[in-house]
Amino acid sequence: MNTRELLEVAIRQKKQVLAIYNGKRREMCPHVLGLSKKGALNCLFYQFAGESSSSPIVSGSNADWRCIPVAGLKDVVVRDGPWHTGGRHSRANTCIDIVYVEVDH
Repeated sequence: MNTRELLEVAIRQKKQVLAIYNGKRREMCPHVLGLSKKGALNCLFYQFAGESSSSPIVSGSNADWRCIPVAGLKDVVVRDGPWHTGGRHSRANTCIDIVYVEVDH
């Protein structure tokens, strides 16, 4: 499976994703996959553990939403585990314009 297919499975089945992005190991739950206004394939994740270059990861924080270009993800692994989410994902409007798949709440 390619990265897009792995993310689609993870979203539909509410599975965790482990990946490297910008040299940082991240543990995340993907919520939305689709195209940005500029045509880039992006995924909106809630990061619950791992490393971050922007801010410390705080469980339940609204600051832990990450809009990540799929092309930048490396060593993607889908695994079972508790589903993590934060409050409203306010970045969705600027992150993804055309939704391919979204988590079923």
